[in-house]
Amino acid sequence: MATNDAIVIKNLKKSYGKNQVLKGINLNVERGTMLALLGPNGAGKTTTVRIMSTLLKYDGGSVMIEGHEVANKPNEVRAIIGLTGQSAAVDEMLTGRENLVMMGQLYRLTKASAKVRAEELLEQFDLVDAANRPLKSYSGGMRRRLDLAVSLIATPPIIFLDEPTTGLDPRSRISMWEIITRLKKAGTTILLTTQYLEEADQLADRIAVIDNGKVITEGTAKQLKSKIGNDRLEVTFATRKAFEAAQKVTGASLVDANEAELTITTLIKNTDHDVRATLDVLKENKLTIESLAVHKPTLDDVFLSVTGKKGKK
Repeated sequence: MATNDAIVIKNLKKSYGKNQVLKGINLNVERGTMLALLGPNGAGKTTTVRIMSTLLKYDGGSVMIEGHEVANKPNEVRAIIGLTGQSAAVDEMLTGRENLVMMGQLYRLTKASAKVRAEELLEQFDLVDAANRPLKSYSGGMRRRLDLAVSLIATPPIIFLDEPTTGLDPRSRISMWEIITRLKKAGTTILLTTQYLEEADQLADRIAVIDNGKVITEGTAKQLKSKIGNDRLEVTFATRKAFEAAQKVTGASLVDANEAELTITTLIKNTDHDVRATLDVLKENKLTIESLAVHKPTLDDVFLSVTGKKGKK
């Protein structure tokens, strides 16, 4: 295990009967950094997190959390991690404050210490005004903030966030992003699973794309985008006839045709030359365009390239 690695996963395998869900996952996360595990539904993200959290046994490979093998030392691992899952692990009949104090005592804090820690987290997560309300009256965003606060009650150095913003409105999602960013700046090691490409792009130091039980590419957002290489020219047409004809004349450079928006997308290597050449071809064929735009590679391009699927933005 490298000196600066908080998490090291080697050749991790997991099957349910004949269905092999994980087929040899290899990952590492340096202390104080965030790794985003990106992938479509069913890729194996949540299974990986459940194994790291000691909630699920695995069939092969090794999972080391701060030097502790998860299979052999689950209690030591549980003492240094926090987990926020896809659904809130809290009691709806209790107030926000009561949930935090209860969880603090379950983590063997004294009642006095649990109360002090609860007040700190209520302040940090902007839940002071709702602290004495039963959880069943909380909005979705407030529930997710409380769920994350609960996972931090014992101040763990490592946090697993399993799709923490799923189902949240844009404002609540941004609020969660700000909280997660503060945690990382404070030195917390974070593994985040998400389907949202923008989320991974904004928050993570490194990104691993997982599909069909395997890590298929990994690197910083900049490194992954550079693998795609080419810019893309997006042209929208005024008529369906022009749109359909354009698909034929652009030929090999065509990478996408959006029928609903009458838009085609082509790869370009030399922006100035290729844009002019494409426009010349369209003009020669008397195809009237409505608008055009040049786009740099995005994580969506990476995701589509390596998985054949589009991710969520």
